[in-house]
Amino acid sequence: MFKIMLIEDDTSLYNEVKDRLTQWSYEVYGISDFANVIKEFATIEPDLIIIDIQLPKFDGFHWCRMIRSHSNVPIIFLSSRDHPTDMVMSMQLGADDFVQKPFHFDVLIAKIQAILRRVYNYSTIQNKLKTWCGATIDYDKNTVSNQTGYIDITKNEIFILKLLIEKKNQIVTRDEVINSLWDDKRFISDNTLTVNVNRLRKKLEEIGLGKKIITKVGQGYMAIEEDISNV
Repeated sequence: MFKIMLIEDDTSLYNEVKDRLTQWSYEVYGISDFANVIKEFATIEPDLIIIDIQLPKFDGFHWCRMIRSHSNVPIIFLSSRDHPTDMVMSMQLGADDFVQKPFHFDVLIAKIQAILRRVYNYSTIQNKLKTWCGATIDYDKNTVSNQTGYIDITKNEIFILKLLIEKKNQIVTRDEVINSLWDDKRFISDNTLTVNVNRLRKKLEEIGLGKKIITKVGQGYMAIEEDISNV
């Protein structure tokens, strides 16, 4: 049974979401001390986190940043704030998705199921390591390393990278990436994919591989392993 940590200070909403998630056989844990979210996170060891932006003491962005410094656990933001920068900020901090309040519960469940299926299916992957452009990609540890150094990337980023590498030197359309990542593109914005790819490329730049993921305008993305600039 998957454990979900619901970081929400609205008691009514918390109870409503908890009841619905419990009906889907998830174990749901709340927060008793909003000043010590990290401590409770370490105690619970959840499989997925749902977090609001507006919280007592510190906002959800702060806690997302803190959690990401310790773990790659999937994170979904749940917020009534509707400014585009909030979604962009959440993705840049390593969140896996963003749900706008008010929301339809079926949408939230679909997102949770897609993320859990994507993330925890990795344990069944036999080939944990992949070599690409002189770098070693560890699908189990979510790292990319070469002689320059190594980087930690999120579950979404490793999935995108894996998909592109499997079809290296070929264009992978945006729809193909979205469908592979989120199963049903009705539940994800096109901008979310752009943020994830840009964040992945920025991290790869730290070890000299940023230019190995290229954008084909109006078509999609490509992971290259040779000089194909004229493609």
